[in-house]
Amino acid sequence: MILFSGKGAGVELAVLVVGDLPVPGVAVCAAVPPADAPAAARAHRPQVVLVDADAGPAALHAVETLAAELPDLPVVGTGTGPELVLDVVRAGATGYVLRDDPALAEVLRAAAAGGPAFGEGLAERALDAAATAVDAATPRLTERESEVLRLVVAGLTARQIATRLVLSPRTVENHIQRTLRKFDVPGRAALVRYAIEHGLA
Repeated sequence: MILFSGKGAGVELAVLVVGDLPVPGVAVCAAVPPADAPAAARAHRPQVVLVDADAGPAALHAVETLAAELPDLPVVGTGTGPELVLDVVRAGATGYVLRDDPALAEVLRAAAAGGPAFGEGLAERALDAAATAVDAATPRLTERESEVLRLVVAGLTARQIATRLVLSPRTVENHIQRTLRKFDVPGRAALVRYAIEHGLA
């Protein structure tokens, strides 16, 4: 196990890295191989875990194990390309960001704050990839709920969605709350993951 420390830009963020990745702009509390991820997460209590998806099946297994054993701990996948985004989200990750994305630290902070955590265009890519496998038992959304959900997945706030759709922020929040209830998920990050897994919006 390799230990690191450092200051991020703005608020310091404690990140557990699964794999061998440079992560500028955040404090990396430890870097471990995939098999050690759950134990390291318990020992170091990071705010978010960043998993190198390019490490293969072991990385996806680490995401699955972390999601099952520590469901309140946000997990973000990363890789050199977007090909694995859907696999990582289906394994239980909160989001995905390309390794060389200049916004990587911002995406990790969004995940730690409980929000959707995707690099630019990656949530939409995952939705498109999943669209062919929609479960017939999945609750149906109204056209407006679908519009709102797609914008939530894209990372917009309720106020930004309201401006985009010419609605009041309260109306947008009502649509989001109805969607959360329909899918029986606890919050926006879980809603984004559910939407991507089921090809919704």
